[in-house]
Amino acid sequence: MEKCTRCRKCVDFCKYNALALVNDKMLIFYEICHSCGGCALFCPAKAMTEKERAVGTIEDGWSGAVKVLTGYLNTGEASGVPIIKELLDKLCEEDDIVIDCPPGSACIVMESIREADYCVLVAEPTLFGVHNLSMVYELVKLFRKPFGVVLNKCLPEKNPSKQFCLEHDISILAEIPYDEELGRLNSQGHIAVREDKRYLGLFKTLLESIKKEVAL
Repeated sequence: MEKCTRCRKCVDFCKYNALALVNDKMLIFYEICHSCGGCALFCPAKAMTEKERAVGTIEDGWSGAVKVLTGYLNTGEASGVPIIKELLDKLCEEDDIVIDCPPGSACIVMESIREADYCVLVAEPTLFGVHNLSMVYELVKLFRKPFGVVLNKCLPEKNPSKQFCLEHDISILAEIPYDEELGRLNSQGHIAVREDKRYLGLFKTLLESIKKEVAL
């Protein structure tokens, strides 16, 4: 505060409202800061500096011969991008790597697919599912990433996500039927192909299809 001239350039720059000048005092709301560094860059008095702050944790473990890296974002944090960056730095490029992203097309998804060779878009047979699919479809096109779609929780009824794929000439890699047992296994942290052999062939074929697409 000794250096701050109260010019408000940092406050006006921050689009996330992580800074406020109240009664001649600078307030910093760390939980909604996105670590873009713009405030420090634009401060003419060099009163604003960056420092490290824990936003979550990273854990690793093994499932058979498969190494698993997982990031946990602390409750209340606005952005998981720092965790994604840290996870990606730990990956061994010589291995086959699967990066699991959350729904949508926000910053955390963009960071996850930035260096990906191929994107698998997973869509459910609902209006929300096709809306999310359309957003991610635009994102992978913007990043010029090769991609295909897996239709999940498929039912005999009309599937708007499948219709979207057909209308936009999108490759459908697999169709996974709706199965309560599969949902139960997933909720308990089990690997479906180990617990239920019915899915071994489906996911093995899916993996081979993805590898062929990447090779092209």
